[in-house]
Amino acid sequence: MASLSFFVGITGNIISLLLFVSPVKTFWGVVKKKSTENYKGVPYTTTLLSTSLWTFYGLIKPDILVVSVNGVGAIFQFIYVTLFLIYAPKDTKVTMAKLVAILNVGFLGVVIAVALLAIHENLRITFVGILCAALTIGMYAAPLSAMRRVIKTKSVEYMPFLLSFFLFLNGGVWSTYSVLVKDFYIGVPNAVGFVLGSAQLILYLMYKNKNKSASAKTMIEEDGSVQMVKGSVDILVHRNKDGEDDGGVEEGSLKNRSISKGKSLPKPSVNGEYSLQKITKTLSFSANEAGIENGKLDSP
Repeated sequence: MASLSFFVGITGNIISLLLFVSPVKTFWGVVKKKSTENYKGVPYTTTLLSTSLWTFYGLIKPDILVVSVNGVGAIFQFIYVTLFLIYAPKDTKVTMAKLVAILNVGFLGVVIAVALLAIHENLRITFVGILCAALTIGMYAAPLSAMRRVIKTKSVEYMPFLLSFFLFLNGGVWSTYSVLVKDFYIGVPNAVGFVLGSAQLILYLMYKNKNKSASAKTMIEEDGSVQMVKGSVDILVHRNKDGEDDGGVEEGSLKNRSISKGKSLPKPSVNGEYSLQKITKTLSFSANEAGIENGKLDSP
């Protein structure tokens, strides 16, 4: 049983170390850009407090596997917090410095002092263990906001699979270790972490395909928009070309019209109906005049 618990503890150490080193890429970018940009420093501050308390818990129990993994984790978190304080904007730097002083110096110092000086040895592990368990549950519960966003947006874009998977493994392995060594304070928070990690993986499986479908739909819509724009441009180009051709045809037609108009006879200034009436009237007047003259000649 001891060898099995040691093997499970070593496995838990490896998984936890992978989680601790995961922000290295982020802080490498911070150092290169010399800016923390929009990153938040609170998670690293609280993780530094948690790993420091677990290291203290492992020392007073004692448990070498708990001390080793959390001691290394505390070193990594201390480096992250230090880099954040160096490259953060002035206002953020002041706020973070105050938070570090309160949590990682003041609160941690008070807990260690009270545990060593004011609490009996039999209750010391209980006191520190409850604090460690509460902090660990809080850390495991931090991704709940990401889970809520996944449910709301039906997208796993803001919930990385590897992080969820390693949280699931970490909670499961340390829960198993707590059963083997019969440590309630290690078991409870990691069991909570195992359940929340399982929930994250279930959400990921539920919404992964929907995320791809939404991305594909967006790509199709964007491609359709591009084709519509392209088609509109082609239509405008063809219209411009046709307009130029029509302009040439119209210009030629106007020239032909002007030529044919030049060859044609001029239009009469008086319409046909008016001319016929005038001719009839003239003929009638001439006949009457001729009759009068004849009458004058024939009269005695």
